[in-house]
Formats: sequence, structure tokens, C-alpha cells
Amino acid sequence: MTSEPHALFTFDGEHYTPTGHSRGPWTDDALHGGPATALLAYLCESVPSDVAMQASRLTVELLAPVPLSPLRPDVRVVRAGRKIRLIEADLYAGDRRVASARFAQIRTKTLVLPEGTASQEGPRTPPAKGPNESIRSKPKTTSWQVGDDLTRYHSHSTEHRFAHGSWVDHGPAVDWVKLLVPVLADTPISPLVRVAAASDFGNGVSAPLPYGSWLFINPDLTIHLHRLPEGEWVAIDTHCYVEANGVGQSNTELFDERGRIGHANQSLLIDDSL
Repeated sequence: MTSEPHALFTFDGEHYTPTGHSRGPWTDDALHGGPATALLAYLCESVPSDVAMQASRLTVELLAPVPLSPLRPDVRVVRAGRKIRLIEADLYAGDRRVASARFAQIRTKTLVLPEGTASQEGPRTPPAKGPNESIRSKPKTTSWQVGDDLTRYHSHSTEHRFAHGSWVDHGPAVDWVKLLVPVLADTPISPLVRVAAASDFGNGVSAPLPYGSWLFINPDLTIHLHRLPEGEWVAIDTHCYVEANGVGQSNTELFDERGRIGHANQSLLIDDSL
């Protein structure tokens, strides 16, 4: 019997096949949104550029449950500017497109900003409790899905340390997240992949309603970054907002241990029937 590869995916030259480290909490045969987002980020940032570029936006559309089966990528540059570049990527399961991304990059340049520049003011400091002062929390499978000991993304592939809130409380939360496995074995985890892998947890850690009797599914995720994270930890300071019309939103401020790096938003489908 072969052991589980220590990676989110394997690659055979044509297809990315998810491992158990990508498995979601709700079913045994579909991915968590985090690994799909991480893979799309990996694909987009792997497109070479002639000039230094930084990720400024990643928008992911989860068009269908992403299956735990081979995924065919399609990546293309739709705007090849030297100052702003736009890339699109799709993931296909067979002939069905299950996820897509639009990825924007802005050229980087060393500038000397005027003292007191407004954009350098405001809530840029990290949460008061860093990952070393926060409470380590490993979610139990039974709190999400009654079942087994299968490897799953949220419980085996990421580490969570709460500076505020918890897996079992609802409401706003601050969670330091560390991705424990790379997209592919023997491939370094890039800063962009780290923040992409963490950002999809917004609606999960700040659950607005009780698990088990309510759904609050995100069909999308948009990440805006003004700089990339440093180090292994990304903090998500997140709130969910729900309405009686069945529509909601999660808003997340993103931090590393030095300070703010950007924000992420998710649209939420709210439902009282599982």
C-alpha cells in the first residue's frame, strides 16, 4: 500500500490529481475551496514575465463541486502589459469546467514615498495576538461531518491558531492559518499560495449560523493584495453578514506577522436545508 503524497495534488504532465490533503469536509469525493484556490494561484503565478510583477488580485469562481479526480488546467494571458498583466485560468473535470480564476499583476518598482503618505496610515498592524500567543485548534471531523478519519484539508493540511473566536463559536474570528503541505511535492509553498490557501476559510471560521442545520456556501472568493505575506502564517480577521433573503457575505482583513497585506471577500449562499 502506498502512502498519501505529502502534497495537495500530483501532476502527470497533463492533469493535476487531488490527494486526500485536498478533500473537503462535506463529502468524501469533493475538494475544499482552499486547495482549488491554491492550485489556480499556483498556475497563474507560474506564467513567466519579462518584468518583476506582484499579485494584486485573484478572483476565483467555484462553478461546481470540484471532484477528487484528475483536473485539466487551461491557462492564458489575456493582457500582456508591462505594467499591468491579466491572466485567466480554468480547471476542467473531464469536459466540465468546475473552477476558474482571473489574476491581476502590477509591476513592482522601488519608490521613495513622501513622509506621512495617507496610504501608510491606518490599521496596518497585525492582530494583538500573534500565532505563538494564539490558541492552537484542530477541528474535529465530527464537528463538520459525522464520519471517519479520512485525511481532509481543513483538519490535516492546515494548522489553525485562533487569536479570537473558535471552530465551535459563531461570529467574528481571527485565525492564524499555516499551510502544511505544498501544491505539489518537493515544490516550495509560495507567499501567494499561502494567502490563497488561507483566505477561503473566512466563512468557515466566522460561521454566522450553526453548522449542521444551515448552509453558508461561498461560490466565489476575491483576494486583493498590496503586498505578499512574509513567513509561514497568514491571519484572517473575518466577519460574516447574512440576510433573511438567503444572501450573505464574508469580509476578511489579511495580515502577516508584520502587518496588513490586503483583504478577501466571499459571496455566501444561505440556506436552511442541507
